Amino acid sequence: MPSLLIHNATILPCDPDPRTIIARGYVFTRADRIAAMGAGDAPEQFRNAARETIDARGKTVIPGLINAHTHLFQTFMRGLADDKPLLRWLEAAIWPGAIAMTEDDFYLAALIGFIENLKCGATSVLSQHYIQTSLQNMDRVAQAAQTSGIRARLARGYADRDPYHPRLQESPATTVRETERLVQQWNNSNRIRIEFGPLIPWGCRADALQNIATLAREWNVGVHIHLSETRDEVEMTRRETGMTPARWLHSLGVLDERWQLVHCVWLEDDEIKLIADAGATIVHCPVSNMYLASGTPRVIEWRKHNIPVALASDGPGSNNSQDMLEVLKFTACLQKVETLDATALLPENVLEMAYRGGASAMGLRDEIGRLAPGALADIVIVNLQRAHISPMYSPQSALVYNANGNDVDTVIVGGEILVREGRAVHINEASLIADCQRAAEAMWSRAGIRKLDADYRRLTRKK
Repeated sequence: MPSLLIHNATILPCDPDPRTIIARGYVFTRADRIAAMGAGDAPEQFRNAARETIDARGKTVIPGLINAHTHLFQTFMRGLADDKPLLRWLEAAIWPGAIAMTEDDFYLAALIGFIENLKCGATSVLSQHYIQTSLQNMDRVAQAAQTSGIRARLARGYADRDPYHPRLQESPATTVRETERLVQQWNNSNRIRIEFGPLIPWGCRADALQNIATLAREWNVGVHIHLSETRDEVEMTRRETGMTPARWLHSLGVLDERWQLVHCVWLEDDEIKLIADAGATIVHCPVSNMYLASGTPRVIEWRKHNIPVALASDGPGSNNSQDMLEVLKFTACLQKVETLDATALLPENVLEMAYRGGASAMGLRDEIGRLAPGALADIVIVNLQRAHISPMYSPQSALVYNANGNDVDTVIVGGEILVREGRAVHINEASLIADCQRAAEAMWSRAGIRKLDADYRRLTRKK
């Protein structure tokens, strides 16, 4: 049975209070779980039992970060649709690029995205894949997750009606059949699991949403959906249904604790209460909200209503990175500037959302997002003794305001070391990067994306 001892480390257990610090301590793992941890020197029994020992002197041990929303096929669209609002961003790059991608492209795009997440300290990722141009696309994403070793929740996304792009729609029957197939294939462990991923209210039929809500309860899976990301989308739903998006979902009777509601930038007061009463989780993507100029969500109000709030990068097409340490800083700063209150979110508040909210979104409450005996051994070692961080007064402050993905030293998922000294252990990164560059350039050519973008920029310069 594999075992690992990390010692001489500063430890932030985040179990449950992110303010707790073990100035010098140890963590001992056996198989895929944390078996013991504590302050001071590791007891002799753990030193003798460990197959591998890591001396983390000068470094800080934290629970693995949780990226609660992304679309990893978009790694092939980085920088191709900068400086556009959401709907134009979709038209200019995301839709044409996605349609031009092959099954192998989806595998490569997901794999490099999972590796980036790992190298930036995210041990758990919730990726919504909504491009079903081939029924094997989702299989390839799951295979990429398996290759990387990351802990993944994969939401099989879909749209089933106009006005969403007709080539990216599928029938409700296909959605159910394919999701059931994938659930049966993958949901036999806590490493990779499949769930439903209805894309947006304005692209999904009411009866289909009610059906998948019922099936989600029967199959014990989550439901992952974008909600009220932009004012335009809210108005689209209001014109069609007479209700705002969250009210509409509530009227269908589908909202419960299984639902992860992404963005929620334009929620109204009563919608916040409806979501709180339903027990759903909101996933906050601050960088994407700024990048697409979608607006500033009311995170402080969500927290006042005790809504679980997870944090996420969003897809590489609207960020453009997957650096969850960067997300921590933007989470705090965006609320400060919106409320004109420097104390709106403190570092411990941000870490609480990242960990407790993230675990809620992943459906793994008490299993991840904390360092404690019995929890899954998803552990990250960060080097905070760097020129842009030192001298360090508070590890929590350093993580939220100073650190970035390049400071991640070691990443462990389920007791297995996947990143060591900042490098992926099982993947040839140089080869993967070269393969992705070639495949992405071929996709760009097939899709004509650069011409579309050039035409758009020429038009906007004329304004």
